[in-house]
Amino acid sequence: MAVAFKVTSVERSGWAVLRVSGELDLMTSPTLRQRVHDAVAEGQHSLVLDLDAVFFCDSSGVGVLIATRRLMRSCRGRLRLILPARGADGTEARQSEADSGGSSHVNRVLAALGVRRLFDVYPDLDAALSEESSPLSA
Repeated sequence: MAVAFKVTSVERSGWAVLRVSGELDLMTSPTLRQRVHDAVAEGQHSLVLDLDAVFFCDSSGVGVLIATRRLMRSCRGRLRLILPARGADGTEARQSEADSGGSSHVNRVLAALGVRRLFDVYPDLDAALSEESSPLSA
């Protein structure tokens, strides 16, 4: 069974929000990379990547996230990631995992590779858009 990969975009509070769903892998990561480049080309320098519905991420997906960080820094922009506070199976994460950014697959992959600390991670869209919210600790 093929899993649909989708990237949708909205603008909220001056932020471009790209909602990503499905598998972020070798076949789909170029789509996300292009959508990020399109947003920056349109003048968006505040970007939220909502990865709540991503249930698989391989090294090419991580590469796109790191390249996005580099791109946003080069244009003096801001990047925030949304990672859910629940596991890939939809169950709630243990409190210690939720406090550190959840136990989503993407979060675990970023942590295992030692790059989780490079990103400002938020538990949901409201927190990511709030200037009063602090990112979750790595």
